[in-house]
Amino acid sequence: MGKKVTIRDIARLAGVSVTTVSQILNGKGARFSKKTQHRVLKLRDQYGYVPDFNARSLILQKSSSMIGVLVPDISSPFFGTFVKGVQQVAQHEKMVPLIFSANRDPKLEQEYLSQMIARSIDGLIIASATMTTDTISRLIGSREIPYILFDKNYAQHGTRVLTDDYRGGTLAAQHLVNLGHQRVIALKPRQQSENFTQRMKGFYDTLIKNKVNFDQKRDVIVASLSRPGGYAATAAVLASGATAVFAGNDDMAIGLLRGLTERKIRVPDRLSIIGYDDIYMDEYVSPRLTTIHQPILDLGIQSAKMLLSKIHDDHSSEQIRRFPVKLVIRQSTGQPRQN
Repeated sequence: MGKKVTIRDIARLAGVSVTTVSQILNGKGARFSKKTQHRVLKLRDQYGYVPDFNARSLILQKSSSMIGVLVPDISSPFFGTFVKGVQQVAQHEKMVPLIFSANRDPKLEQEYLSQMIARSIDGLIIASATMTTDTISRLIGSREIPYILFDKNYAQHGTRVLTDDYRGGTLAAQHLVNLGHQRVIALKPRQQSENFTQRMKGFYDTLIKNKVNFDQKRDVIVASLSRPGGYAATAAVLASGATAVFAGNDDMAIGLLRGLTERKIRVPDRLSIIGYDDIYMDEYVSPRLTTIHQPILDLGIQSAKMLLSKIHDDHSSEQIRRFPVKLVIRQSTGQPRQN
């Protein structure tokens, strides 16, 4: 190498992360294999590596490392809470999270991911319905950057955190069946990721199992995955003649609640609504929203912890951490009105 060797050069040549190199050079590498420690120390001596100010600051933990977090929509209460969990861990570990919100735009996702990689981040948390592991590997290239996938695409390989979306859909349907509803509809997004597919499949399967007459062409309303989307679906919901609605997420349910309120439709007397996620806003709408709870904060915390584990152990195997869901009954669901 003609130029001054940097800590990132040593990390690249050793096939490990910058954090791994910094810890080994600082005498804190006991957690790594003897082979990894020897490889790093040999490269240091071979290339005469001398830490510059920034690298020395990293080794002495006087400046923070960075992790990148890519989410579809930071304005969503779900992802706002998820990021809060990531930040809790990052703050404790003296790491700086760079948060990018791609507005559910696949091209913007790739652009932001490229920008994060260019900033020499130490690891990535990626929540994307469209980005494949092949795309991620292509953008990362020869760099050894560990990453965690968050529950959007089950078919991909790699370390990830997931929730049991199929069971979530099952719980939602069974709750409506137990209340006596026989005419129900579902709100779902036009482009649904695998977690939404599983969510809806659990809902459909449970209705069929309970002999509820449900037609996926007739009884599914497509809307954007947002409060405006739920609001815009109000007229179609009322025209369906249903007594209960399962919204694909709480944002859609809250938008629908507003549309019904404006039309003076009482919930749940005239129409029951159940959402999905259990975002903080559910406790502040009227009526309070029945929903399927996901441990959103814990998902963010665990994603960050798993990423740090991968950063500190370059040879860790792929992991899948699954989180349970549960039904939270509030005031937006009830028995169908008897005519």
